Amino acid sequence: MAEQSTHVKAAKDGAGYWKANVRIILVSLVIWALVSFGFGILLRPMLSGIAVGGTDLGFWFAQQGSIIVFLALIFFYAWRMNKLDREYGVEED
Repeated sequence: MAEQSTHVKAAKDGAGYWKANVRIILVSLVIWALVSFGFGILLRPMLSGIAVGGTDLGFWFAQQGSIIVFLALIFFYAWRMNKLDREYGVEED
């Protein structure tokens, strides 16, 4: 009986772990899409009046900003997954 409850608990923990993991991935993808596609392409006319480094903000997001945000998201994902791994007891040594 105790073995069965341990298995059920592990399954619930596994489901919670993957649910949290997928949520982090989806939020990261939405941010990346908003910055790269939204700011760089769709909202570029609205951002054209704001100057950054000698060019308009929409062009800056398309050329530099989306890359910087992507790199920041990589570091955020690694940091958050390490924290999530510790919470669920699956961290690496």
